[in-house]
Amino acid sequence: MSTITETLTAEHALLNLLFDELGRLLPQVRTVAELRLLTRLVTGLLSHHADLEDNLAYAALDHALAEKGQLDRLYQDHHEIDQRFRAAAVAKELPEAVRLLQAGLKASREHFRLEERTVFPLLEQQLSPATLKTLGVMVSSNASPLGRHGFANALSARLRNTASRIEAHG
Repeated sequence: MSTITETLTAEHALLNLLFDELGRLLPQVRTVAELRLLTRLVTGLLSHHADLEDNLAYAALDHALAEKGQLDRLYQDHHEIDQRFRAAAVAKELPEAVRLLQAGLKASREHFRLEERTVFPLLEQQLSPATLKTLGVMVSSNASPLGRHGFANALSARLRNTASRIEAHG
């Protein structure tokens, strides 16, 4: 049974692999529609991950610290990252859409590093091992697309399918 920090760190690792794959795929993207497809893939996974962090990890830490507002920057990061991806999804020109998607990916990576350096150790200091495990079970039971069996294979197949469609149009 994993703790919440172990589970979220594993999700960060999987998301970073996805971002690496997208980075390799982006030079082949030829239309805004193709880029929007990739953006929707990322936002769907990140949205669920961010909800779990906000509603379980951050909420538990806010409660443990007994002072609201100490995690405002992290909540704000989630909002700003979301805005970058939304802007990429509605951009009219491909170069702008690519730039916005890349900015969202970069901001997400930086946010993951910040959480792993500061928030996750703080969670481990402030919460009991039993609470960390209970929250880990809650994250797992919320059926995160990142935690489902076969996620890596499904993601790989989806990226190959997307790459095939992009190559067919290019």
